[in-house]
Amino acid sequence: MFYIGIDIGGTFTDTVVVDDQGKLRVYKTESTPSDLAAGVMEGVRLASEDLSISPKELLSATAYFSHGTTRATNAFIERKGALTGLITTKGFGDTILIQRMMGHTAGLTEEQIPHYSCRAYPVPIVPHHLIKEVPERVDYKGEVVVKLGVEEVRRAVRELVEAGVQAIAVCLLWSFRNPAHEQTIKRIILEEAPGMFVSISSELVPVIKEYERSATTCINAYLAKTVASYISDLETQLRGSGLKGPFLLMNSIGGVLSAQEAHNRAVTLLASGPTGGVIGSLYLAEVLGHRNVITTDMGGTSFDVGLIVDGRPLIATTSVVEKYHILTPMINIHAIGAGGGSIAHVEEGHLKVGPDSAGADPGPVCYDKGGKEPTVTDADVVLGIIDPDYFLGGRLRLNKAKAEAVIREKIAEPLNMTVAEAAAAIRTVVDSKMADLLRNLTLEKGYDPRDFVLYAYGGAGPTHCASYGSELDIKAIIVPATATVHSAYGAVASDIHYSQTLSDLMRTPPFFDKASKFLDANRISANFDNLEEICAQGLARNGVAEADRVFSRHVDIQYRRQTHQITVPVTTDQITAEVVDDLIERFERKYEELYGAGAAYREAGIEITTFRVDAVGRMPKPELRQYGMGKTDPSSAQMGEREVYFGEEGKFVRTKVYRGLDINAGGMVEGPAILEYPGTTIVIGPRQRGTMDNRLNIVIEAKPELGNQLSLVHKIDSASSRVDPITFEVIRHRLQSITDEQAIALKSVSGSPIVTEATDFCCGLYLADGSIVTMGRQVLFHAGTTSQVIKGVIRKCSEDPGINDGDMFIVNNPYD
Repeated sequence: MFYIGIDIGGTFTDTVVVDDQGKLRVYKTESTPSDLAAGVMEGVRLASEDLSISPKELLSATAYFSHGTTRATNAFIERKGALTGLITTKGFGDTILIQRMMGHTAGLTEEQIPHYSCRAYPVPIVPHHLIKEVPERVDYKGEVVVKLGVEEVRRAVRELVEAGVQAIAVCLLWSFRNPAHEQTIKRIILEEAPGMFVSISSELVPVIKEYERSATTCINAYLAKTVASYISDLETQLRGSGLKGPFLLMNSIGGVLSAQEAHNRAVTLLASGPTGGVIGSLYLAEVLGHRNVITTDMGGTSFDVGLIVDGRPLIATTSVVEKYHILTPMINIHAIGAGGGSIAHVEEGHLKVGPDSAGADPGPVCYDKGGKEPTVTDADVVLGIIDPDYFLGGRLRLNKAKAEAVIREKIAEPLNMTVAEAAAAIRTVVDSKMADLLRNLTLEKGYDPRDFVLYAYGGAGPTHCASYGSELDIKAIIVPATATVHSAYGAVASDIHYSQTLSDLMRTPPFFDKASKFLDANRISANFDNLEEICAQGLARNGVAEADRVFSRHVDIQYRRQTHQITVPVTTDQITAEVVDDLIERFERKYEELYGAGAAYREAGIEITTFRVDAVGRMPKPELRQYGMGKTDPSSAQMGEREVYFGEEGKFVRTKVYRGLDINAGGMVEGPAILEYPGTTIVIGPRQRGTMDNRLNIVIEAKPELGNQLSLVHKIDSASSRVDPITFEVIRHRLQSITDEQAIALKSVSGSPIVTEATDFCCGLYLADGSIVTMGRQVLFHAGTTSQVIKGVIRKCSEDPGINDGDMFIVNNPYD
């Protein structure tokens, strides 16, 4: 019996095959954008050849075939979805076009926001002439205020059909409180246009937030035909080649769905690729006994980070994809432009790396395919970290001379450095950026990174994790045996996952004593019971037996007038007054963990906004093989030695090079060392040690003589008054990250749309004399006045009454 997982990326299609003895086989083939299914079938062919059986024999013996794909994401980015129409409440047809106040910057990184070339509203997925308004109105209680105009609906549907639409989305005001009008419109559409794909918001996302609900419903309709066509073509080929077991697709919340379910909920396939990596890490963490994990995926273009806390991946209830806000729950993955292809350049005497990337074509200069700008991969080649003759197992020979030449011309000479120093500087800057992201994502959510282990995967993750991971003083760094195909492995390790949400606003008054006096436990229980029934039906459609179903409950809670919620798990099926009071207490504790002791403000009153049930259908999983621990001496796997430049040493160091696949379980490699695999290179720093565990993962830890100090300390000449541009950039980015954290916290706790929507504020760090150190990237013209305000406060208050930790100053006169 076999289990097959496949993940299609922009450059490579990854295939994982696990047999019922737990033996793992991995394959990489080039992706075929014009015919994605061809890349999938090529992976099947390679696997069958390796097993000495035919593709038909392999597929017929496959328990299930799980697939993560970028097809939905690519169709959305490239605007290659179906021609879609929208029917909505009269007077609200422009909602999806207006978006949010700052829709033109939604989803941009902090580095992109200041660049006005990035500040544009997205191309509409529904053209204005295909948005039809119909008379109807339901109020916030779900009561009908204006009856649905049935004839107007029929006329609108006929106009859309005549215009050639291939899918229709329906989103009415307050339909999540009363779906009757949307259901009637769906029935009329199917009467007028049998076979038309229809997506209605009350079925897909019955959640408050009018614009986000509209966007999610329209995107689902927009992608349905493209996804259905792709799924149908691939499944037909697989069935024709012998597949008898389930054909499953990875979704964005961290599970798999049947092909039909994926077609109906196509929007849930967005971002399913990075999700696979987190789920692969979740399964591995269960096997290794790790409860808190930072997952890091460094590829050619981006660096994707997720968190597993207390054995569960963190979920985002609202996400941004291509500047559209989407309400379907997704695993919370943050990305920055930091990958092997990230471009390095000098700007005003300082070294910058990313977010622009050379991509796969032309790629880094060392690829010798026409690239003109130095990249992180070029730096790794120059430093001796990557062997130019063994990249991708020798399938691609790299041009080291060209990498040296471009780094000399564009980095070393402008900064008055040697080529090696410049290459090390590129590596230092990009690794520091990634470490800052890890630090921010843990600390801003109230977690101490020292309580986590770090998993590193992707083509470049194992090459850089010893640097970016060590800056956090975490327990250990794990490079999975599946590092180069980890998202495909995640598809194999996934369960059926179905999620359903419902908004039902429940409030306490300000200055309340007990929440249970105002939040009806029976109403809360009824909401969860209804959601569980819907999820149970979804699992049943996916063939999950009752004994294999697991449900978890969550609520989104906020203080009144705020717009950012905190998700709190509900740990019991029996909702009583005591449970309600405990729920609110846990919300307030979490609030203070995030925003500081004393930040809780129950005087404002509390709102429960949205209920969510996550349903998991347990799938049989292949148990990863355990290997007997052998000798600790890895010398039999040594391939030789070469000179490798380590930034913390400031020089080239004679370094042992090992063939990773030849190191036995229990093998211990003392740093500095290089472990080469066909798809990646693992770096172990001079102060570190790598051990092969009994499942062939590499565990990187500090050498015992260094205690728990995993970090790689960069040498800084404290006697010199000169700050080199590399140290400057690392410190600048660290300070800027603190300022960015300020902005995130302010937006999260504010109850004013001036702050939450318009971002009409500015944060900053200042010296003791009031001079600016760093400024936020929000409304930058505030910068001219805030420094004067700070200086005025210092001048007037520093002596009488004095300034102490925790003091707050409110000023409304910036000129004095």
